[in-house]
Amino acid sequence: MRDAAALGVPLAIEPLHPMYAADRSCINTIEQALDLCTLLDPSGIGPLGVAIDVYHTWWDPKLEAMIGRAGRENRILAYHVNDWLDPTSDLLMDRGLPGEGVIDLSWFGNCIRDTGYNGLSELEVFSKLLQNTPNDQLLKKCAASLTAL
Repeated sequence: MRDAAALGVPLAIEPLHPMYAADRSCINTIEQALDLCTLLDPSGIGPLGVAIDVYHTWWDPKLEAMIGRAGRENRILAYHVNDWLDPTSDLLMDRGLPGEGVIDLSWFGNCIRDTGYNGLSELEVFSKLLQNTPNDQLLKKCAASLTAL
């Protein structure tokens, strides 16, 4: 962590949906990620924070409170936007474009912005359905999905 701070490189802990608990991550909630940040960087002046991905966190019963805490602690380093399709056919490669799924992305985005976060909103879509779409068509679909929010 000291090397990252010296180089000005932020480090983000990204909680992953509990469906990944067996093989990818033991951090499943924003609260767990923030608690780890506090443990590793108690002063809060280091380069440590959280990446909030709607796909992984939309279900969390403490979501609003923990987004607020992350903002108060100035620890939101990234915001990933996508959507949860219902039904979901593949736990990694079946994410939807914004507006195609069940996540209230307008509420989520407002909640993030209300913390004072003014960083990028990263469109992060892993999709078997879209992976072979020509780039120009995919970019048009992505732009249309974001403007629909």
